[in-house]
Amino acid sequence: MPHVTVVRADNPGPMTLDGTRSYVLRAPGSPSTVVVDPGPDHETHLATLAEAGRVELVLITHRHADHTAGSPRLRKLTGAPVRAADPAHCHGGEPLRDGERIDAAGVRIDVLATPGHTADSVSFLVAAPGEEPVVLTGDTVLGRGTTVIAEPDGSLRDYLASLDALERVGDGRPGLPAHGPGLDDLGDAVRAYRAHRLERLAQVRDALVALGPGADADSVVAHVYADVDPSVRGAARQSVVAQLAYLRETSA
Repeated sequence: MPHVTVVRADNPGPMTLDGTRSYVLRAPGSPSTVVVDPGPDHETHLATLAEAGRVELVLITHRHADHTAGSPRLRKLTGAPVRAADPAHCHGGEPLRDGERIDAAGVRIDVLATPGHTADSVSFLVAAPGEEPVVLTGDTVLGRGTTVIAEPDGSLRDYLASLDALERVGDGRPGLPAHGPGLDDLGDAVRAYRAHRLERLAQVRDALVALGPGADADSVVAHVYADVDPSVRGAARQSVVAQLAYLRETSA
């Protein structure tokens, strides 16, 4: 994929895996670039992005700080507008729209709303002339592990619909997540994600049978996620809250 370069930030952790992956997009021969997810406010990382070529545009997959904290500084370094679905994370640019097509740095970027991890999550289908399209998934699909349905605005209902959308555009195509290694076939990864989500949902249903329908999230976490590392127990709790909300919605 000569039109996509990954620049990984030095911010490893339980939620960021080996660090946030910023992507630099540029068709062969283009003097300008598009940066997707500037990442944390780390000067060395942002300088690397700024020096990769004249930054024409900065795009954001979602609001979390490990993706957005560097945005104001990168705009100051490059003058490039920053666009996100959430207006709060736009700097000199308009909010992204679902279905919008962007032409910049010689590449075509189609914006796909993929809410669920957060309400403002988007993915990008990126194509350059003569090259295979790829899908940048942000945190909606990771290179390894699973995605948290994050409070306060994550939604399992939305997330399952977003997996359907990514399967349609990504079947047989590479997926480039914001954390973890690239995926050879995004469709295969999505199907595995969906199966895992539905398996966990069944476990939560079983937990409510065992614990009683009024069981709180902490009790369900202890029952279903007993084998989860304590460092990600908080993330598991957020997903349980979303699962319980989904079960209430679908049984109403």
